[in-house]
Amino acid sequence: MKKNNFFIFFILIFFTFLKLNAEIIILSKCDHKEDGFLKNEYILDLNELTMTRNYVYNEKTYQKYRITDLSVKKSNSYIRNIYEEGGKILTLKHGYPQFYTQILFEKDKQEIFIKAVLNDIESVSKVSTCKKIEKFDQQS
Repeated sequence: MKKNNFFIFFILIFFTFLKLNAEIIILSKCDHKEDGFLKNEYILDLNELTMTRNYVYNEKTYQKYRITDLSVKKSNSYIRNIYEEGGKILTLKHGYPQFYTQILFEKDKQEIFIKAVLNDIESVSKVSTCKKIEKFDQQS
């Protein structure tokens, strides 16, 4: 019984220390190659492994998308799971096994890229440059 209590105690301490240093990166004031935004920001939580994108279209962009899709909202937010690989931060694959896309970030860089893969052929294109980067080391 003492071994079980010690094991549970050890596990609790381990997970407590794991959450002590959480890094959050906020990329804000991001432009876009094709669309206009009043607000466009990305929040990368490297502890929870999530990316949250918050954006508000400008009127011209909103009307462009509203013409073809009545469900488009002027402001929106979405969350994607992320992972780190080779110094880069990527969202999980979105699409099919033969064709998928991912949003790609590099730590300490202002640019945001989209990675598209079609039948194992990769292409990477810059979609946005952010004017402001904030890093927070969250400590519990």
